Amino acid sequence: MLITIIDYGMGNSCSIQNILKKIGYSSIITSDLNIISNSDFIILPGVGSFDYGMKNLSESGIATLLNRKVLQEKTPFLGICLGMQLLFDSSEEGVSSGLGWLEGHVRKFDNKKNKNLKIPHMGWNNINVICESNLFQKNTDNPDRFYFVHSYYVECANNENIYTTTNYIHEFTSSVKKENIYGVQFHPEKSHKFGLYFFKKLIELIEFNYKC
Repeated sequence: MLITIIDYGMGNSCSIQNILKKIGYSSIITSDLNIISNSDFIILPGVGSFDYGMKNLSESGIATLLNRKVLQEKTPFLGICLGMQLLFDSSEEGVSSGLGWLEGHVRKFDNKKNKNLKIPHMGWNNINVICESNLFQKNTDNPDRFYFVHSYYVECANNENIYTTTNYIHEFTSSVKKENIYGVQFHPEKSHKFGLYFFKKLIELIEFNYKC
C-alpha cells in the first residue's frame, strides 16, 4: 500500500510519518503529483490559515489532482486539523473557497460568555462517538482522548457526515466521514495510544476494502 502524506507547507508531516512507522506502515511525504496520483491512501495534514492552505493546494496543482483521486477514483483520504477544515465550503478565517467535498462552514470559537475557556482550544479532550465505528475504542471507563490545537471548528451541514463530536465552549464536530473521505479536527499523531489505535484501525479498514 502506498501511503502519501501531502507536503504543501502546512503540516506536521514528520510526526504523522513517525506514528505510521510505529504501527508498521511506511509512507512518503511528498508534493510530487506523480507519486500522489499512484497513492492508495492520502493524508492531508494542516497547521495554519485556511486561505494559505487553499492557495498552496491550488497553485501546486494538488487540489485538482485530489479532486480526481478522491472524488472520482474514490481513493481513501484523511484530512487532519486544517486538512479537515479544507474539506468544507468556506471559513470565517478567510475569503477562499474550500475543496467543498462536504457541505458546511468553518467558524471561529466565541468565548465571550465564558472567558475562562481560552482560545485556541489546546490540549486533551474526549470525543463522543456519534456513528458506530471500529476506529475508536468503546470503553466508557476510559473514553478516547485526543490532542487538539485549533481556534476554528467545522459546522457540518449534514448530520450523517458527523463521526464524533467534542465539547469545548459548545459541542462541535471533531471528526467526519463521507464514503472514502475521513477528517479529524484533533491530532492523532500527537495522541499517543489513542492515535496509534485510530491509525491502525483506519488502515486495516482500507486494506480490507481493497481486498474486497
